[in-house]
Amino acid sequence: MRVFGDDGRSSLEFDAYRAGVPELAWIVEDSALQDALWQALPAEVLAPAECERLEADQGSAVLTLRDGRRLTSALVVGADGANSFVRRAAGIGAIEKGYAQAAVVANFRCEKAHRGAAVQWFQGGPVLALLPLPGDEVSMVWSLPAARAESVARLQPEALCREVEAASRGAFGRLSLSTPPKQYPLRQLRAQRLVQPRVALVGDAAHVIHPLAGQGLNLGLQDAQALAEVLAGREPGRDPGELRLLRRYERARAEPILAMSAVVDGLFRLFGSEGGRWSRLRNAGLNLTDRLPVLKNLLIRQAMS
Repeated sequence: MRVFGDDGRSSLEFDAYRAGVPELAWIVEDSALQDALWQALPAEVLAPAECERLEADQGSAVLTLRDGRRLTSALVVGADGANSFVRRAAGIGAIEKGYAQAAVVANFRCEKAHRGAAVQWFQGGPVLALLPLPGDEVSMVWSLPAARAESVARLQPEALCREVEAASRGAFGRLSLSTPPKQYPLRQLRAQRLVQPRVALVGDAAHVIHPLAGQGLNLGLQDAQALAEVLAGREPGRDPGELRLLRRYERARAEPILAMSAVVDGLFRLFGSEGGRWSRLRNAGLNLTDRLPVLKNLLIRQAMS
């Protein structure tokens, strides 16, 4: 992975070979990931369906759907996104703030081979990332001020390609659009609790961070893993919806979520700050980090954990 500062000269490179690992990360398209998860998930799917009411008592949780169906369970896991019905129905508050930015996403075919490298450009507020996909394609995530994102997403395919080529300094040569651009607003969100009796939150229902570090999905997958371990490791016969048991999951996830949220928010503020002093500081930091292999390997291990 190559990261470039906003002065056109500063850079930081993470290399799997030098770090002694086969790869730093995998870039998986959302549709492929969901297909794999659905095939592996031994569950009954109720779709279409809309949740209307959630009630929990000493014995069970009851989820009432809009069409009148009632689902009863010992535990409800809210994995229903940033606007989580489960979070609201459980009475769990959330701390939220907007970044006044939106992410524009699209896939492009490249003239030059990406060679499995992800490239990111900090642009004094905006952040452009081109992530390698199979073959000669890359996936773009471009975080821009909301009004600018709106105008970029509305560009005709040819104009959008030229815009991205210029912003990426021609790193991948001529680009051609392979998927229509989409945009979504960026914000930070953190649920004040991850659990209530018979309720646990995971993924975006529990936390949302800026995409500049590419760690949002990873945090959610780690939530699911931690919750599964707590449930699988509970004492024989113990109620999986018991609050004291679910607090083990909440305690296990509290520090990683808070740390990642603080780091990403700090990076956004550092690289989004204007002024020569801040620009010199962040670009010097990139160059210094690039010269310290021990620090780079520490960052790699943290990102891969």
